[in-house]
Order: sequence, then C-alpha cells, then structure tokens
Amino acid sequence: MNKIELEEIFESFSKLNVLIIGDVMVDAYVWGKVDRISPEAPVPIVSCVKRESRLGGAANVALNIKSLGATPILCSVIGEDEKGKEFLNLLSEIQEENYGIVASDKRRTTVKTRFISDNQHLIRVDEEDTHELADEIEVEFINHIKSLIEKQVIHAIIFEDYDKGVITKNLIEEITNLANSKSIPISVDPKKRHYNDYKNVSLFKPNFKEFVEGSNLLLEKGDIQGLFDEAKKFQNEMGIKKLFITLSELGVFISNEKTYEHIPAVVRQIADVSGAGDTVISVATLCLATGMNARQIAAISNLAGGIVCEIPVVVPINKEQLLAESGKIIDKL
Repeated sequence: MNKIELEEIFESFSKLNVLIIGDVMVDAYVWGKVDRISPEAPVPIVSCVKRESRLGGAANVALNIKSLGATPILCSVIGEDEKGKEFLNLLSEIQEENYGIVASDKRRTTVKTRFISDNQHLIRVDEEDTHELADEIEVEFINHIKSLIEKQVIHAIIFEDYDKGVITKNLIEEITNLANSKSIPISVDPKKRHYNDYKNVSLFKPNFKEFVEGSNLLLEKGDIQGLFDEAKKFQNEMGIKKLFITLSELGVFISNEKTYEHIPAVVRQIADVSGAGDTVISVATLCLATGMNARQIAAISNLAGGIVCEIPVVVPINKEQLLAESGKIIDKL
C-alpha cells in the first residue's frame, strides 16, 4: 500500500453505512478544583467549575464512525426518562433521525458521571439497570433492527457490548444469521456475559483480560506464540475469521487462524484510556469493510487507540490525524 492508496481508502469511508448495536449511555463530566479535604470524611472537596454531557457506550462508537466520515446507524434501548431525552438530544447532533432507538419504561437510561480535577479522575458514579430486555421489548428491538437491515444497504455491523442487557443471545443469533446471509461483515467488542455467543463473526475484539477470562486460560500477556496457539483453537470453535486482541502497553495482536501479527504500542503520554476500545473497534470495522488485510487493520487501529488516550476525556478519533500518523508507517502496512 502506498500513501495515495491509503488516502483513497480513508476517503472511501464516506460511502459506508455502519449499523451499531449495543448499550448506550450518557457520559457526564463534572470538572472542578480541589483545594481542601472534607472535614466530614477523608475525601477531597470538588468545587464545580463546569458540567458537560456527551454520548457514551455504543453511542461513542457511532461518534467515531461519524468522525471517520462514514454514516452510523445506532440501535439501542433507552429509558423513558429525562436522561433518555437528553441522550436523544445529543444523538440528534450526529444522526438526523433516532430511528434505531427504542424507548422502554422498564429500564433506566445509563449515566456515568465522572468527577475530574487537574485532568485526573477522582471518582465515577454510575446510574443504570443491567438486567436483560423484557421479552416483548427484545422481540420489538430485534424486529426493528431487521427492518433497518432490509430497508437500506448496510456495509458493516458492530456489536458494542457493555453488558448492560441490551444485547441478548437471541439478538446475537438472529442478527448474525441475517447479516451472514447478506455477506455483511460483523465486528464484535464483547463482554463476559455473552462472550461465547458471538459465533461466525468477521472480527472479534476482546482485550487480553477478556480473552483469557472468557476462554478460561492461564496465559502471560507477553507470550505471543502461546496467544496465537490459543487464538487458533478459539477461532476454530467459534467460527471467527479474525481475532483481534488489544494488549494495552504491549500493543495489539490479530490472528486469521493461519498467521498472526503483533503490533507494538506506540509510546505516548496517556491521559485517559476511557473510550479507546470504542475507537479501536470503529477503525477496525471500517478498515475491514474496505478490504484491508489483518496487519493493516491492526496497525491503523492501534494508532487510533493511542491517539484518543492522549486526551483526558472520551473523544472520537480525528480522521486527519489518524491518516497523517498512518502515512508515517505506510512502509510497514
């Protein structure tokens, strides 16, 4: 691949429609100053300076897809509550319609509130329900997603699983079968509850901890050959075409069963790892949909994850910066 080809691929992202299925949330931030310790308990007192709410969870994947130039179609279930209304208002900034969102009076909209001082997280407060969808909502949601897939051209599907109950085993099976019948590539960012339910998908992206725990393995993170041996077994059992494992400070690993690639991490000033996984799955999916090989997918996604970790809040990837940094390693792609 040369620089012109890389630029053409990045430009082609704008032609892609990406369906994102998963748990969404409002990421709320409270910025403040800490000047003293509370006399009531040994905890810092935060003097609030600013508050802000942003799209989180699978919605952050949609933000990344949008930032890269593609069209996101976000599908999730939220609560019929004030935070649900706030979420829809935020979503309207990146999608003209909220047609992938179903509201239910049987759930709360998930909110994660982070308190930050001097670019450091002090505490996070979560408000959420994590039970699986009620049967009638599950059926409605599955049928809703199927209708979206039938009505328009979908170039890729992402399951963004935050283990909050929106993704169910029935949903995985029905949507995966439909997508495979239409040759639509499927990427997965899994969590433990449904780890072994994602069969016959195109790209499966756990982090190292999720992989060893989900597969009940005793494996050192630096044992790359051992990781490949276990990857082949897992892929064969699950029918997974590409297994993409993030290794934090050791970079990323990707296997297509026959061969593997290990891409070392790029040294950066890490400020916040929140949302990095969302960025990695977004970039990997678009690279997959445009026909990149395993090494190219891993290398560019690795760069993207590092870029967003330099910023102390959850932000989508900057397409121009990613293209520029990818161009610097073009001879290695």
